[in-house]
Formats: sequence, C-alpha cells, structure tokens
Amino acid sequence: MNGARGWWRGKSTPAKVETYTRWSFHFFALIEVAAIGLPVFGQVGTGLAGWLPAAVTGHAALCAVTASRALDWTRGRRDQPLRLLWALGAATYALAVAALVLEEYGPKGDDVDTAAGMVFAGVLIFGAGTMALGVRHRRRVFALVTGFAAGAGAVSFPLGVPGPAALVTAIIVLVGAASLAATSMFSVWLLNAVYELDEARETRARLAVAEERLRFGRDLHDVLGRNLSVIALKSELAVQLARRGRPEAVEQMIEVQRIAQESQREVRDVVRGYREADLGVELVGAQGVLKAAGIDCEITGAADGLPADVQSALGWVVREAATNALRHGNARRCAVSLRVLEGHVVLTVENDGASGAPDGGGGSGLAGLRERLAVVDGILTAGAVGQDRFRLVAEVPLTSVTGVMS
Repeated sequence: MNGARGWWRGKSTPAKVETYTRWSFHFFALIEVAAIGLPVFGQVGTGLAGWLPAAVTGHAALCAVTASRALDWTRGRRDQPLRLLWALGAATYALAVAALVLEEYGPKGDDVDTAAGMVFAGVLIFGAGTMALGVRHRRRVFALVTGFAAGAGAVSFPLGVPGPAALVTAIIVLVGAASLAATSMFSVWLLNAVYELDEARETRARLAVAEERLRFGRDLHDVLGRNLSVIALKSELAVQLARRGRPEAVEQMIEVQRIAQESQREVRDVVRGYREADLGVELVGAQGVLKAAGIDCEITGAADGLPADVQSALGWVVREAATNALRHGNARRCAVSLRVLEGHVVLTVENDGASGAPDGGGGSGLAGLRERLAVVDGILTAGAVGQDRFRLVAEVPLTSVTGVMS
C-alpha cells in the first residue's frame, strides 16, 4: 500500500489526470461486462451461456485497448489507431447483428429476447463511445454517433424487428452513445488542458529566467558600453600624441587606466547586485508567483532590520523554495514564516505536495543553499513532514537585531 501511495504521489499533476482518465475508460470495460455480460449469462440457456457473455467480454477488452491507444494518440505518442478503430467498429456491428439474429431466429423465450436486446444496444453504445476517443472534431463525433444509431435502426428492419421497436432501439443507442461520446470528448479536452497549463507554467518560469538575464545584460551594457567607448577614444588619442612625441600621451593613458579601474568596480557592483537577493523583495515576489500559479501562499513576519548579508542568504532560500514548489511539487498551499528567536532568525517554508524539495547539487539545490547560509554561519534543514508536506527551515544567528518580527 505504501508503495502504491508513493507511486501516486510521485506523479506530476498532468500524469495523475492522465492515469485517472486512462483507468476510467478501462473501468468502462468492466461496466460493460458487469452490466451486459453477467446478466446475459444468467438469462440465456446453457447452450448460449458460453459464447454470448464471452463475446461481450472480448468486446469490452477490445474497447479498453482501443481507448488506451486513442489516448496515446491524443497526446502525440503514437499514430492514430485507424486499424484498431475499424476493427472495433466491425466487431461491434458483428456482435450486434449476431445478437439481433439470436433474438429473431434463436430459441424463443423472454429471457433470450431480453438478453439479446441488451447485447444489441449495449455493444453499440460502448463501441461508439470508445471510438469517439480516436476521432477529432465534434462534427466527426456527431457523425459517428448518428451513424451507429442509424445503423441500429437500419439492420433491425431486414431481420423482422417491428418499426416502433426499431425506432426505440435507435433512440436508445443515440442517447447512450452520445452520452458516452460526450464523456470521452470532455475527458480528452480536460487532459489536454491540464498538460497545456503545466507547459504554460514551465514557460513562465523560463521567461522569468530569460527576463532576469536580459536585465543583467542591459546593466552590463550600460556600464561597459560608455566606458569602453571612452577608453577606445582616449587610447587612440594617446597613440597619436605618442607618435608626435607629446607628453600629454602619458596623461591620456593615466586617464584610460582610471576609467578601466572604475569599470571594474562598476561591473563588480552589478554582479554583486545580481547575485544578492533582497529578502523583502523575494517574499513579495514568491507570494505573487505562487498565487498566480493557483497556490495559496501565506507570509508572516517581515525583513525589516535584518543585516544585508542575512537578507541575501535568506532571500535565496525563499527564491529556491518557491521555484521548486512551482516546478516539482503539486502544492496547493504554502506558508512562509520569518521570526527572530533568542538571537537567531528562523525562516520556515512549508508546502503540501509530494516533491517540493529543491534539486540537489549546484547553486540551485540544497547544497547551494547550505553554501550560501554557511557564509553567515547559518544552517539548513529540509525534509518531509507527514505524508504530503515538505518543510524547509533556515536558521541564521544574529549578533544584533534592530527590529523585532513576529
């Protein structure tokens, strides 16, 4: 049981929806057997009890296989299962006609007639509903369902079924097949929508990274572009003056040296600002991003009064925790708490979802966070709490705190 629960929690939200959808259609096959095959086995005589329920069971199995292949096709994992769809259609009509022949020309009796009628209408309904999974566009699905209903009425007349009975049967097939086909279309639409939302979330995360890189590139361009232009002009002027033996060339090169040193300092400031995270900004940003992704985020405490290096280290913890809750977890709620306790500032980030832990290794995982906290003598603990929550706690000692947070 624990293995099955861990297998389910380890799936992403789209994968969970796909698994649920796939097994729902497999369950429809069990419904067909339970609703048609078992009653038929109890109603018909012993001579027919063997092949008719077995045929219904085989038809249900073929529906399950077709549904699985059709779902793979809707997700782009395989080609459209045309041969399987044609085989299901042919098997459906063959079994329906056989049931109708049995009703009209087989052994007489109310039980036999009822069983044959159930098989006739039931296999047409389940066959049409399953085949709708392998067809795109509503018009084609409508044509498929209408064709099955019309076919149900058309094959009834040559076999001696009265007109009113044939019309009622066609209406029953139409309503039942339309309901099951609508369920199939909605399931496919929902599955595709969930995958598209997940892709949009990943795209949004990549765009945020790209935007930050562009900002960093613009800052570097602003710093280096002007200074490098001045350096190039003054170096050219110094060359011309040196060729003429003018002493001003030395002054120009001294100015070039000064501008180069100033550029180095400005680049270091840009990189330092890029690498340092402001805790207050990160808290607000994390709350906004998580809420935009449909995750309820509650933040308690404030960053006022904390030293800059402590804010930078804790800001990275907030950034990484929020990013990984978006990318790797299935969180619905996230709580961030910032407190000062006995000379220590404690940041706690807790979310539900099975896999809210940052990736290991590098600067973006737990190892990277521990390295950043080690600079300010901080420690990091992370792990699962209960069955579906993940908690990350960063604790940093403070020598002096100018503000008190709750």
